Amino acid sequence: MFPLLALPWLLYVLIAMFSGDRGASELPAVTGALEATVFKLGMISGVTWRLEAGDLLLLLGLLMLAIEIAKATSSRSVSIANHVASMGLLLLCLILFLSVGSFATSTFFLLTMMVVFDVLVGATVTIVSARRDFGVGDGLAN
Repeated sequence: MFPLLALPWLLYVLIAMFSGDRGASELPAVTGALEATVFKLGMISGVTWRLEAGDLLLLLGLLMLAIEIAKATSSRSVSIANHVASMGLLLLCLILFLSVGSFATSTFFLLTMMVVFDVLVGATVTIVSARRDFGVGDGLAN
């Protein structure tokens, strides 16, 4: 029942809480923490690829979204509770993005969009799965 996209969301909240309110140039202070380099890797082309903390949160979000979509194929009653919890998470994301400065970043916006996709795709997949499982619409067109 727990929406897995809450994991990267919770990590973002923790980072935002310990980053302060404002950074340089009217940017949220969390921006500096999100841009912190996790590791660097020299590429064959001669450039250096950097993985930043914000990128890692987005990668975690994408992995959780993939699992959520796979979970949505279940027509069990717990998947309905999962959709309700995901809708609550979406509401919370929207409120934070619009009203709290530390959440007005591209990283949090993209995490919010992943929650939107989870709600939309999850509900659609559940409806299609339920229609298939219960045979709704079969032979009614004739």
